[in-house]
Amino acid sequence: MTKPTTNNVGIPVASDNDSLTLGANGPILLQDHYLIEKNAHFNRERVPERVVHAKGGGAFGFLEVTEDVSQFTKAAVFQPGTRTESLIRFSSVAGENGSPDTWRDPRGFAVKLYTTQGNYDIVGNNTPVFFIRDPIKFPDFIHSQKRRADNHLRDHNIQWDFWTLRPESAHQVTWLMGDRGIPSNWREMDGFGSHTYLWENAGGEKFWVKYHFKTDQGIGYLTQADADRIAGEDADYYIRDLWTAIERGDHPSWTLYVQVMPYEEAADYRFNPFDLTKVWPHGDYPLIKVGRYVLDRNPSNYFAEIEQAAFSPANMVPGIGPSPDKMLQGRLFAYPDAHRYRIGANFAQLPVNAPKSPVNSYSRDGAMRYQNPGDPVYAPNSFGGPHADAAYAGETVSSYGVVDEVIRSAYRLHAEDDDFGQAGTLVRKVMDAAQRERLASNIIGHAKKGVSEPVLERVFEYWRNVDKTLGDKVAEAFGK
Repeated sequence: MTKPTTNNVGIPVASDNDSLTLGANGPILLQDHYLIEKNAHFNRERVPERVVHAKGGGAFGFLEVTEDVSQFTKAAVFQPGTRTESLIRFSSVAGENGSPDTWRDPRGFAVKLYTTQGNYDIVGNNTPVFFIRDPIKFPDFIHSQKRRADNHLRDHNIQWDFWTLRPESAHQVTWLMGDRGIPSNWREMDGFGSHTYLWENAGGEKFWVKYHFKTDQGIGYLTQADADRIAGEDADYYIRDLWTAIERGDHPSWTLYVQVMPYEEAADYRFNPFDLTKVWPHGDYPLIKVGRYVLDRNPSNYFAEIEQAAFSPANMVPGIGPSPDKMLQGRLFAYPDAHRYRIGANFAQLPVNAPKSPVNSYSRDGAMRYQNPGDPVYAPNSFGGPHADAAYAGETVSSYGVVDEVIRSAYRLHAEDDDFGQAGTLVRKVMDAAQRERLASNIIGHAKKGVSEPVLERVFEYWRNVDKTLGDKVAEAFGK
């Protein structure tokens, strides 16, 4: 006998093909519970797509710590020889779920580590910086990259309008318009935690850190022409590439490094070390090797394991804490709040999101909850329920910079802080002549698709502030 069809609660189904009717030509009967279940469930198959990072794919693997960084952190996941199961999700940022993989866009690089102390998520991008430094501007930024309200079309003019009115975007836009704005695939790009985080070692000593996942496959990129062609031929090009590589046993890997800044050095560092639009030059804080990150297993069910995967920068384990990075502070709330909206208050109980370590929580009830705590259901209590233990938790926190009154203010400027300096360094000292030529071509091509005055004049000034030669070349292409 073949495997019998059942309904969702295991009751055998009489037919996959024919509904119950009153005679061969009669009306369909409401008592056909399988017909009702099948169509009612179909109507509810889709959950809301992510507001950002909607299009993506991922895989499972592991992080293996090959070096000793225990002098910087007590986090169990980073102790020598530790091997931790992991999930990664790659994504684009602005496009919808069905958008082509090869649009010019930053790429999300979200890592979930199932550690012995709970889940630790490193939720970053394939760039070490971002467009803005304060989360109050994040909805405006995303709205400027999404579709217009009137004609439902994406519009380069409103993109450039926002970018040129927010000069702190210059560093990220230079990355975006350069070669790395369109990776050849997810395997051939780096990943970054992007934000600054706090590490604490077993002795209570604290350090500021940044994460760098350096691809072992080598950096690859697509030209604009190749990306446009592939978008029309295979909108799921990146998803297909990752899946087929793992299926054939070609397991992609990255080497994980960190930059480490002694806690006290943040105060007088030449750039504000918590500003997400800035990098720490490697000459000041060299990369320190941590281990290798490998992907060796494809998901068995895309919806269950990738679409319902929930990553959050708020998921930090003992030995790791947040920094005063304003964008990070905003994301600590925004990400779990988005998950509660999109997939429900009990999203952490879904298998892909559930930790491998014990859960002793007083959270209860709500839609789709299937593991509820027994009595007692409150803390403190006298009946054997879990109690918080500060020493066991080893919470890593910082009061760095908390000396002032409550105000609305930009970051305190450090000696070399400005919005265009690092973008200019990227152009003049990191890119070679051929990369600079492609950068200019990408900017010109992007701006020629609908960017008009007065925004266009600001585009020229924007790039002259980054690098005068580059800005003049962009302006010349428009007869300016």
